[in-house]
Amino acid sequence: MSRLLGPARRSPRTGRAVGLAAAACTALALSAVTPAAAVEPPLSGPRIIAHFDLARGQQPENIALEPDGSADLTLSFARQIGRVGTDGRLTVLATLPAPANPATPVVGAALVTGIARAHDGTLYFGYATGTDDLQGIWRLCSGGAPERIAPLPATGFPNGLALDEREGRLYTADSVLGVVYAVAVDGGAATIWSDDALLKPVTAIGANGLKVHRGAVWVSNSDTGDLLRIPIGEDGAARPAEVRADGLAGIDDFAFTGRGDALIAALNPASEAVYVASDGSHHVVLAAGDGLSNPTSVAVRGGKVYVPSAAYFTRTDPNLLLAHLER
Repeated sequence: MSRLLGPARRSPRTGRAVGLAAAACTALALSAVTPAAAVEPPLSGPRIIAHFDLARGQQPENIALEPDGSADLTLSFARQIGRVGTDGRLTVLATLPAPANPATPVVGAALVTGIARAHDGTLYFGYATGTDDLQGIWRLCSGGAPERIAPLPATGFPNGLALDEREGRLYTADSVLGVVYAVAVDGGAATIWSDDALLKPVTAIGANGLKVHRGAVWVSNSDTGDLLRIPIGEDGAARPAEVRADGLAGIDDFAFTGRGDALIAALNPASEAVYVASDGSHHVVLAAGDGLSNPTSVAVRGGKVYVPSAAYFTRTDPNLLLAHLER
């Protein structure tokens, strides 16, 4: 999740303004004109395969894929875990209990955030409530009920989530406290895995999207517009973070394409998705005219790219878009 407004800052690498104020202007401009399609290689053929109910808070925040191509989604303010089948139909798998007095930083309401799927079908996801009794990492086993397996500080905002099954570890980014936590897949106490300065927010939302890739944890910082790589040491500890791409204002979550370190990232306020090459260069591949409405995350499998849009700021058409990835 990204925040719409915030002061601009200068990238230390390029000198460009990368703050969310510029992204806000972009978002407002898009709402004032009829958006044009912007699909560019390596993507093609974008189409919306599912629409969601904005009035019920069914705004997709994050995504994990099933073996058959079905998409598991966190439907943020509805507090639901949903599955969109290959026929485009939504099935609600679980609804999280509502806190009596939600106090989630930045948004003030309870919402489900990052999601990851284990090979046995178990789903792990974050729940941000701002309360000690519910905030943390949750698990949903096939045919079971959702259960919290690890509490997280109520003063924080758990967001992106990734699973390293080989190491039996979950990683989650806290957007307000600007840290990455590690949690055992069996649950228990969370530990701060990285407290690097590059994870910190400038205005509201710092560390956001998160993936484990080729011996490192990759994290987006929405406020700074940076994509970070944090190497995992031989002892499992975090090494210093490094900026791998910048100038990505309002970057949310992302997914690797299977070509080295190349990835596709969602730029939330601007309603764009960008292709980020291994060298950090990037270009827009999808935009509002293709159906994006504040995209939040990306999933890639084979030749398919899935992009959920939450319509947090446009307030128009939360949806799930599918595009073809050229090989």
